[in-house]
Amino acid sequence: MAHRGGALLTANLGIENTLAAFANSVALGYEYLETDVHATADGHLVAFHDPNLARVTDVEGHIARLPLAAVREVRVGEREPIPTVEELFEAFPEARFNFDLKAPGAVEPLAKIVRRFQAEQRVCVGSFSQRRINRFRKLMPGVTTAVGPVGVAAMAVGNIRTCRPGGPGVFQIPVSHEVAGVRIKLLTKARVKAIHRAGYRVHVWTIDVRDDMHTLIDWGVDGIVTDRPDLLREVLQARGMWASSLGT
Repeated sequence: MAHRGGALLTANLGIENTLAAFANSVALGYEYLETDVHATADGHLVAFHDPNLARVTDVEGHIARLPLAAVREVRVGEREPIPTVEELFEAFPEARFNFDLKAPGAVEPLAKIVRRFQAEQRVCVGSFSQRRINRFRKLMPGVTTAVGPVGVAAMAVGNIRTCRPGGPGVFQIPVSHEVAGVRIKLLTKARVKAIHRAGYRVHVWTIDVRDDMHTLIDWGVDGIVTDRPDLLREVLQARGMWASSLGT
């Protein structure tokens, strides 16, 4: 999966989560695109990582406090507009999207958009908020969702089978996570096997080092989220695993 469209791809530096960034990864052959979703003050959904515009634009302002018209005037990297979720579906009708719900106000609008585009089978929805994931599941029980932080915590203590997303489910986790200054390993080859035995898939983020990619593939993970889609493609090609109906 191309994280934020492939944020560290040379052509994408400074323009993460824009139509241009996603197009560059699609041109590489990527069918799976990861992005983040915020809601504007008037209820429109935009693909943007932070709640505030400042990090990647020259504008200071919270998306949740601005109408879509104001957000549309902002440029990422001084040149690319911030896309709406509808524009993503329109621009890339064959792509599959992983949406990270970054705001509580994005849950219901995303469900409506997915229905409108009949995209139930080509999206996966996750969040660091278990409440948002649960709300989305109730609205669209047939859509694949991440098990969420509660599910990851259950896995970490050996209770994988207690995770019941109510529909297709996937663990989307880093290999390790820091808690109170202590680095805790969340994923091992044995845990990947255990997750698979429980009927779930495994997506790992965010992996930008070649050796780490090889290791995770050896472990049998189902997906790798990366800022370096060019590098991951090289790894998959070298292993005879690259196949795409998009791009090259």
